[in-house]
Amino acid sequence: MMDNIASSGSESDFCEYWVDMFLSIKGNEFFCQVDEDYMQDRFNLTGLEAEVDYYIKALRRITDHEVEIRDKYMDQKVEESARHLYGLIHARYILTNRGLHKMLEKYRRGDFGRCPRYYCNQQPLLPIGMTDEPKKEPVKLYCCSCEDVYNPKSNRHNAIDGAYFGTSFPGMLFQVYPSYKPDNSSKPYYIPKMFGFKIYESAELLRWREKMRDEQVLKIKETLQQLE
Repeated sequence: MMDNIASSGSESDFCEYWVDMFLSIKGNEFFCQVDEDYMQDRFNLTGLEAEVDYYIKALRRITDHEVEIRDKYMDQKVEESARHLYGLIHARYILTNRGLHKMLEKYRRGDFGRCPRYYCNQQPLLPIGMTDEPKKEPVKLYCCSCEDVYNPKSNRHNAIDGAYFGTSFPGMLFQVYPSYKPDNSSKPYYIPKMFGFKIYESAELLRWREKMRDEQVLKIKETLQQLE
């Protein structure tokens, strides 16, 4: 079907079709549309050739310069590589001004979901990677209100590689758009109580004493090792 579109339509039409098709897949709602000129600039793709199998074929597919692949197995492998390549390009693109603006609009609409914590008052979430290395960790969701990280609710989103968003994206977004980060200075938090009295204070004191004792023991051991 894609080959027919490639032969009957313009090159830009096919590129739009592939990206639109990718973004329309259930589970890919977290991605924004990467500009075609960004993908055409080789400087933006520096280093990706070593990370993607069938790199040239994958790049030609997502930029509409593909030669027809008749072998179904190879076509499937190129498609997998194209989606992986798009994800890696996406991680770089969303750190640019244009990419940040697109992701900001999705954040404002709540496209990434909202924080489940009660005191966060339905604060919109942002996708984040626990590592920038591909195929290590799935994408997580970051709340800038409680500053905690959550697993996505959908299994489809849990299958997305966190490296396609990276570890720096939320921080970069709020550096460029600081007004969209809520003020947490007066944010309430839950305090466990029983009959109106706080509980667990004695347990907290015990944990603090144990922590101080462990730190003192460690300092003594380090001092003895230095003296030996």
